[in-house]
Order: sequence, then structure tokens, then C-alpha cells
Amino acid sequence: QVQLVESGGGLVQAGGSLRLSCAASGPTRSKYAMAWFRQVSGKEREFVAAVTWISAITYTADSVKGRFTVSRDNAKNTLYLEMNSLKPEDTAVYYCAVRISTSSSYIPSDYDYWGQGTQVTVSS
Repeated sequence: QVQLVESGGGLVQAGGSLRLSCAASGPTRSKYAMAWFRQVSGKEREFVAAVTWISAITYTADSVKGRFTVSRDNAKNTLYLEMNSLKPEDTAVYYCAVRISTSSSYIPSDYDYWGQGTQVTVSS
């Protein structure tokens, strides 16, 4: 069982920045892909960014491309999301997810473990 704990969310003004972290613990000796999703109440969970663990190939949704950067630290089993030029429409609960696979996916149901989420609120 993999446990994921997100941190770094909060309230920020439009144009500001935040950095989210996701620490993974448990049987992390297996190689896997990690991703960030976000969800607004009443809407479906939306893919934000992902990174494969071995090759470190990153994928970013078009809606955040050029503003958000995903990265990971293998030694710390930690995933990061650097968010710049934040917009009010980025307001959501951000979730970290793990997929027990060497390849990533933009589909939420492809992921095996999820964190509890961290709220990001961007004021205009």
C-alpha cells in the first residue's frame, strides 16, 4: 500500500506562485508513474501533469502548459508541481496519484493510489 501526502496548497492572488509537494511512502521500491490532477466541486477530476519515474518524461495539460512544471526527486520519493502565473480558474483541490506502471496516463481511473488532496485558491 502506497501512502501519498500532499502539501503546499493555499490562498494566492492571481499572478502569484505556489509549489505543491507529494511525498510517497510505503512499498515504493517498485517503479511507477506519478501525476497531479485537480478537481472543482461538481466537476470531473482533470489531468494536470505527470512524470514517469524511470525516464522522467513529463506531460503537462494544455491548460497549464508554460505555467506549471512537474518534477520528481527519486531519492526522496517526492513529486512536485511548480505553479506560476496562477489564474482564478486554477482554483481547485489538487490531488497526487501513483500508477503502478512505467508509463503515465491522463485518465484518473488508470491510477492506483491517491492522496487526500490540497486546496489551491487563486483570488482575482
